[in-house]
Amino acid sequence: MTKFDEATQAIRVDDQTYDVCLDPGYSIGGPLNGGYLMAVILRAVVDDSPFEHPVSTTSQFLKAPVAGEARVRVERLKVGRTAAFHRATLIQNGAPQIESLITTATLTGADPIYADKAPEIMPPVAQCIALPAPKPESGMTLNAQMEMRFDPPTIGWLSGAPSGRPESRAYFRMAEPQDPDPFVLALAVDALPPVVFSAGGRGWAPTVDLTWHLRALPAPGWLSLIGSGRLVADGWFDEEVEVWDSAGRLVAQSRQLARVGRG
Repeated sequence: MTKFDEATQAIRVDDQTYDVCLDPGYSIGGPLNGGYLMAVILRAVVDDSPFEHPVSTTSQFLKAPVAGEARVRVERLKVGRTAAFHRATLIQNGAPQIESLITTATLTGADPIYADKAPEIMPPVAQCIALPAPKPESGMTLNAQMEMRFDPPTIGWLSGAPSGRPESRAYFRMAEPQDPDPFVLALAVDALPPVVFSAGGRGWAPTVDLTWHLRALPAPGWLSLIGSGRLVADGWFDEEVEVWDSAGRLVAQSRQLARVGRG
């Protein structure tokens, strides 16, 4: 079992309840990363489902959970022949933190009837760069859990020269050697710096609603994360992320609505 597997494990208490321990290693300055929290919730739902894979997840982030003990309450809405539907709630200190609707199924890895080609916008890994390590006092522990190599034009905001477009692109893999799986993909779709940074925004940008789809089981190796946005207005922005695996296949898609941070 990897450290990530341990950090996301859910222990069954009864037919509707799982105990979880939210790991401080996935902090973004206090609050925990939304993708990590979704991975925790999905562990419980997949354990309860007769199907292996979380193919669709929609989560609303009511509050910002912190490290420590919590519970996931799982409700089966319907179980069919090819898919199951669940509602899951992450609860901490007696209060709902995240509400999720999740569809599970079993992907077979069959060849697609149609598949788009990977976008030719990412340079080779060797030409991409890592972000500077955060200061220990920042509470940004998430960075240590994964390796990311960024397409240089999308991190101009670091030097005060944002591109002016909401965008973020990087290669991604776990810091501890681990082949990507659906739970790693849950983390990956929310791993990029907010795309609003490249449009001039700064500060913590809390996710309000995030939906992501598992499209295929990923091959081993680096994942490519392609993030973009369409509108930044009235204190809100949207972010879409495509995740491509090392074999050039689209393995996950996400869209989220978030608040523009205060620098």
